Amino acid sequence: MLSYKTYFSSKEKPWVTFVHGAGGSSSIWFSQIRAFKECYNLLLIDLRGHGKSKSTHVRNTYTFKNISNEVIEVLDHLKIKKSHFIGISLGTIVIMDIAHRHTHRTISLVMGGAVMYLNFRAQFLMKLGLLLRSLVPYMWLYQFFAFIIMPKKNHKKSRDFFVNEAKKMNQKEFVNWFSLVSGVNKLLLFFRTKKINTPVFYIMGIQDYMFLPSVKKIVKTHDNSLLEVIPNCGHVVNIEASKTFNQKVLQFLQ
Repeated sequence: MLSYKTYFSSKEKPWVTFVHGAGGSSSIWFSQIRAFKECYNLLLIDLRGHGKSKSTHVRNTYTFKNISNEVIEVLDHLKIKKSHFIGISLGTIVIMDIAHRHTHRTISLVMGGAVMYLNFRAQFLMKLGLLLRSLVPYMWLYQFFAFIIMPKKNHKKSRDFFVNEAKKMNQKEFVNWFSLVSGVNKLLLFFRTKKINTPVFYIMGIQDYMFLPSVKKIVKTHDNSLLEVIPNCGHVVNIEASKTFNQKVLQFLQ
C-alpha cells in the first residue's frame, strides 16, 4: 500500500485527499496543512516510488488506472467513502482519472497547474527525453524539464523543491514514470472530450505557458468547471502563491 499521512479531527468533517506531481512527494503540501485542517480531515499520499512509498519497477504496471487504483486502495483502507481531491501537475491526471472511474468517491476536484494537454513543444521534449532516458543521468533530464516548465526567477522555489525531492527517486523509477507521461495524450484527449458531473476548479499561474491555454479552452465547454488564474505565478501554484491558493481553494470547497 502507498505511504500516507492523515490529519483527522472529526467524523463530521469532509475529507480532502492531496495528490502530488511527478518527482514530488506529499511534503509539497506543507503550506496547505494548517489552513485546511481547521475545516477538513486531510489525507496526504505519496505515489509509488515517491516519498516513502515503495517502487514497483514492473514497467507494464505503470498505467494511470493502476496508479489511481492505488490511491483508492488507501481510501478503502481508511474507510473514506467520499473525498474532495486536490492535485498538482501530474497529480491532476491521477485525480481526474479517479473522477472518471470512481465518480461516486469524488465530491469535487481541485486541479492546480493542471496537465490536460501536451502541446507540440511538450511532445517534442518528451520524445527527446525518451531517446536520452537511458543514456544520461536522470537528474540531468529532470532538472532540464523542471527549468523548461518553471523558467522564471519567481519559479525558483518550486523548481528547487521538486528537484530536491526527485533526488530521492532512482533512475529506473524515473524512466518508468517518464515513459508513462510521454504516452498520456490519448488519455488527456478523453478527459477533454468526456465531461464529468463532479465540480472541477482549475487554479493556474498566468506564467504556466505550457498548460494554461488548454485549460482555458476546457472551461469554455465544461460548464461544471471554474478557472482561477493567479498573477505573477508559474506552474506550482500551491508553493509559489500559497496564500492565494489556500484562500481560493477553500472558497471553492465551502
